[in-house]
Amino acid sequence: MDRFSVPGGTELPVDQGLASAVLGLLSGADDRPVLARQVDGGWQDVTAGQFRADVRAVARGLLARGVGAGDRVAVMSRTSYEWVVADFATWSVGAVTVPVYPTSSLHQVEHIVTDSGASWCFVETAEHARMAVAAGVAGSRVWPLDQAVRILGEAGHAAADEGDAADTANAADEEIAARRDAVRAHDLATIVYTSGTTGVPKGCMLTHANVFFAAVNVVDMLEPIIQAANGDACTVLFLPLSHVFGRVTAIGCLWAGVRTGLLPNPGDLAASLPAFRPTFLIVVPAALEKIRKGARASAGGGAGGRIFAAAERTAGEIGRVRRGQGAPGLGLRARAAVFDRLVYRRLRSAFGGRLGHVVCGGASLDPSTAEFFTGVGVRLLGAYGLTEAATAVSINAPGADRPGSAGRPLPGTTVAIDDEGEILVRGPQVSPGYWPDAVGAHEPWLRTGDLGRLDDDGYLYITGRSKEIIITSGGKNVSPAPLEDRMRLHPLVSGAMVVGENRPFVSALLTLDRPALRAWAMQEGIELDEDAAHTDPRVVAEVRRAVDAANELVSRAESVRQFRILPADFTVEGGQLTPSLKLRRAVVEQENAKEIEEMYAP
Repeated sequence: MDRFSVPGGTELPVDQGLASAVLGLLSGADDRPVLARQVDGGWQDVTAGQFRADVRAVARGLLARGVGAGDRVAVMSRTSYEWVVADFATWSVGAVTVPVYPTSSLHQVEHIVTDSGASWCFVETAEHARMAVAAGVAGSRVWPLDQAVRILGEAGHAAADEGDAADTANAADEEIAARRDAVRAHDLATIVYTSGTTGVPKGCMLTHANVFFAAVNVVDMLEPIIQAANGDACTVLFLPLSHVFGRVTAIGCLWAGVRTGLLPNPGDLAASLPAFRPTFLIVVPAALEKIRKGARASAGGGAGGRIFAAAERTAGEIGRVRRGQGAPGLGLRARAAVFDRLVYRRLRSAFGGRLGHVVCGGASLDPSTAEFFTGVGVRLLGAYGLTEAATAVSINAPGADRPGSAGRPLPGTTVAIDDEGEILVRGPQVSPGYWPDAVGAHEPWLRTGDLGRLDDDGYLYITGRSKEIIITSGGKNVSPAPLEDRMRLHPLVSGAMVVGENRPFVSALLTLDRPALRAWAMQEGIELDEDAAHTDPRVVAEVRRAVDAANELVSRAESVRQFRILPADFTVEGGQLTPSLKLRRAVVEQENAKEIEEMYAP
């Protein structure tokens, strides 16, 4: 069994919880802007002092409402400043946060609330409140997040029938401090329900030590990026805080003093960048694909489109050379200089003008997208993690970057590859198990379900999912991710899923990007019936180009021979995607069994 271990690693400085550690660190920088929220279309900074005061006010309210140490408090909302306040307030009274995706169905909310035993809930919308009550949370224990500071803060002040409000507040603060200080590093901090691509989601238990180790050691490895901003490091966080990836990012940024803009709607990312001007971003591959396709679409047709297409090809060439640690030749440098004036500068300006690095984790990324961003002038750093490891297992770092890899293990982490190619992980960030009593489930190794390899220098390469490898009836092993990634790069393709298990060849189910379809039809002068576009021969012929491009990556035995365009997109609401945008393959196959059979009919 191949393995690579990195010694060391930063752990909690004393036996304490996240609230004590992070709020204690921020107490020395009350005037420093640490977070930012969107208000009336602009960004409003929040200082460390204001954040600490809001956490204290909400913690008082939780105390007054009877939330006890160890109680489970659910949070159902998009990413927001109030989400972070609720999280730290919950930890400040010794309770446990249970995140719930804001797009969850009533069935999913009922499962999470019942399984975790959550008896309190922060919500964003009236519909969320309705679902929380339907799931069994008492109405008086459901609080709107946007009013949490006011409502719960007032409850904290009004807790006593008699006596001075200041005395009441002081007594509450003393109780909060006692509760916060009583939390130990290995106490439970959160129960995060896995996305559930198959079966019922399980509650992954993460301790304060797990989360701290993941957040702070990623910060340590990215320290050169933070320091290069000369005290002005900032990022936009659009990842859902309901997912541990976004949550650990927020905590790491607070620890590092990185000003973090909290963006509720991921679709607003591109529009938010020019005003916020981030120095780095932490993203999932889908976000980069969307930015790239958006830039292509904004160039339009005609001469602008042709110029962008040439610039895109040149960026890819530059990126391939740079990611291979080489230097472009004279001719390539000359073309790059021309396109830098015509295209790349405008793109960098659209990114805010200061974006130097993007850390990309969460799923596979088509190499051509990585090459494109590198060629434009933004350095990509691959990373790898999963919920059961508080997201962070390995990461590329400035000065220790191997393009195409997921980096080297975090300090204090051991990564191994077993005889079947599965990635195994051991380290302080690894969950103790699943709620409520599966403690020790990941000992001595966390079995990730992912396939990979380690090179001689300890860099990890992800090669697929053990449960997603397709084996054709001819015995050919096919990894669907590279094919799907490449097909999704076509402007008209929104979703892609490869099928072929125990079949004679590989096929694909594709969905259309409706806005891009309308723009394409207008550009081509085509009148389309959108409801029937998935069967229109002109659309099918154009989408075939996406399939052909994907097939260039693989052998004939692995290539997509047949495909069908589906009438509707894959969505979270429809149940085909998890909240973290992973395909629920079994659901898609079941819903489209007829189409699949047609592709394999004689």
